[in-house]
Amino acid sequence: MAKKQTSTNFNFSGFIAWIVGLLVSLSVGSGMVQKVLTIPYVPVLITQIAGWAVVIGAIISIIAAIFDR
Repeated sequence: MAKKQTSTNFNFSGFIAWIVGLLVSLSVGSGMVQKVLTIPYVPVLITQIAGWAVVIGAIISIIAAIFDR
């Protein structure tokens, strides 16, 4: 019989998925801010603002994860 998972159990696969998502979002956001990744037909300033939003969201995710423990 499968053991029920409670909020106190550490979910390794969930942690790995969170780390991968965090690294991808930081990479994409950084590329958008540095004008390496652009979106066709969208002004560069809008792309940079969106990149900063992604980076700040990732940082907030890190802070929230730390305080959630």
